Amino acid sequence: MIYGIGTDICDIRRIKTALERSGERFALKVLSDAEFKVWKARSARWPERGVRYLATRFSAKEAFSKAIGLGMRMPMTWRLCEISKMASGKPEIVLHGGLKDWFTEKGLSAHITVTDESDYAASFCVVETII
Repeated sequence: MIYGIGTDICDIRRIKTALERSGERFALKVLSDAEFKVWKARSARWPERGVRYLATRFSAKEAFSKAIGLGMRMPMTWRLCEISKMASGKPEIVLHGGLKDWFTEKGLSAHITVTDESDYAASFCVVETII
């Protein structure tokens, strides 16, 4: 049964401006430790690719927060929600700490998709009850 649906579109230029204004602090606020490592590596090779990576993660976390109905309030935080990918390349949500506990206690499962094109990153999330 569907628990919630969330979608988000993010202006990549806005993310780029935030990075220019606050540097790594913005990325550290939004990304988990694992995501931050990927972001650093991508940014070092191709800065624009790093910005797009950050924008897709920002968008996906916003979509997920809407699908679970919490927005950005506890136990939902930027860093406790990680957007990873399977070996096939399919994106997946990995939760940590109190958010993981909350999600598990509710018996939920999440599906996420992300995309970016020109100036925008977009995400769509479906959360299901599995119990």
